[in-house]
Amino acid sequence: MKQTLDEFDKKILQMISDDARIAFLEVARACNVSGAAIHQRVQRLTQMGVIKGSQFILNPEEMGFQTTAFVGLNLKNPEKFEETVKAIKAIPEIVECHFTTGNYDLFLKIYATDNNALLKLIHNKLRPLGLSHTETIISLNTEFSRQLSPSCIEIESEDN
Repeated sequence: MKQTLDEFDKKILQMISDDARIAFLEVARACNVSGAAIHQRVQRLTQMGVIKGSQFILNPEEMGFQTTAFVGLNLKNPEKFEETVKAIKAIPEIVECHFTTGNYDLFLKIYATDNNALLKLIHNKLRPLGLSHTETIISLNTEFSRQLSPSCIEIESEDN
C-alpha cells in the first residue's frame, strides 16, 4: 500500500531540497517540532523512496567540460538492451540514460571537454555497442536545471 505525504512532509521536503546541508534542528524550529521528529520523518521519507539521497552538485564547465550533448540512440539488436545499458553506464561522461518512447531506444545526456572529444566518445565508445542510428543535439547553454519541487505535491484532504 502506497503511503501518502502530508503538509508536514511537503514542508520538510521543500526545506531540505532548497538546502541539502540544512541542519535538522533548523528544519525542526521552522516546523515547531523536535529534531528527533524531523529525523524520523526524513528516515520514513527515505524508506518510502521519496528521498533518494543527498549529493554535492558539481559544475561540469568549471571541471573543463565545455560541451553538453543529448544523443538519441537506436539499437541494431534491441534484445541486447540490458548489456548495452551496462556498457553505457561504464562511460563516466554519460550522466543520464533514458529508455524512451518515440524515435529512439535510448536518450543520453553527455558531457565532453569539447566537440572533438564528443565526436571521439560517440565513434569510439558508443558506435561499437551495436547502434543502427544516432542523433546528437548539442546544448548551447543551460537556462535552468532543477529537481521537481515539493510544491508540486498535491495533498489529499482527509475529507476525500
